[in-house]
Amino acid sequence: MIFSFDLLINAIVSGILIGAFYAAVTAGVSLSFGILDIVNIGHPAFVILGSYIAYIVNTTFGFDPIVTSIVVTPAFYLLGTIIYQIYYVSFEKRGQESLRGLAFFFGLLFITEVSLVLYFGVDYRYVQAPYIGPTWHVGSLDIPLRVLVPSVVSLLLIAALQLVLTRSFVGRAIMAVAQDQLALKLLAVDPIRIKRMAFGISIATASLAGAFLIIIQPVEPSVGREYIGRVFAICVLGGMGSVPGTLIAALLVGIVESLTSTFYGPSWAPAVSFGFLLLTLAVRPAGLLGR
Repeated sequence: MIFSFDLLINAIVSGILIGAFYAAVTAGVSLSFGILDIVNIGHPAFVILGSYIAYIVNTTFGFDPIVTSIVVTPAFYLLGTIIYQIYYVSFEKRGQESLRGLAFFFGLLFITEVSLVLYFGVDYRYVQAPYIGPTWHVGSLDIPLRVLVPSVVSLLLIAALQLVLTRSFVGRAIMAVAQDQLALKLLAVDPIRIKRMAFGISIATASLAGAFLIIIQPVEPSVGREYIGRVFAICVLGGMGSVPGTLIAALLVGIVESLTSTFYGPSWAPAVSFGFLLLTLAVRPAGLLGR
């Protein structure tokens, strides 16, 4: 292990940037798992699907991946509402949302991955944008724009999601649906409709995170598997359903992984980050900002 102050600062900054991206990937899980209690293990599939849509539009028309992802967000929201309706009718309404619901989302993950492999193959795909390639040099600090730009937009996404949840009627209803559905019904609000909207938002955030992912690194259909454990770990570490907690947890995990990769090697990063998760939960079982 070679230690230097410059290397330490670069590792911390890199960890913060990648942590912001982790927060964007986990935001949808924080909604579906943390608030709606839906174990959407297929969440990374929608991230990868968002990556490939950004890739198709970028290579065909040359449009910016982030702009493309924002434009197609309504389509992913609609897709999310349809998926939730199928899930509700098939499993939740019958009280069978545990193992069968988990199998449903695993099936979606598998079908999406296989479909992408059949159509695109297993070659890595990437996009083109003016900020992919250049690096800012601030003294001894090196900041790749391909990581900085998605990370900044990720923070804007988290801020927007928090504003929606705390300042809008729909957002308050989403927060309330996990606490007291009867109270919502007394206010003439349909809890199932609110859940459908919340799940649609979670899938829409996944599509945005997919565009960020393909900017940061080339992707192939199975890349999403790498994030299944990580996103659920960050969600639990931050506190179930807490968007600010998700952001803090994602930043901490990003920093821990970056420091470990820099000073001990990338192979140690997952083990150390999950060890950090277990240690934190041992001290605070509810998560950082859990109730």
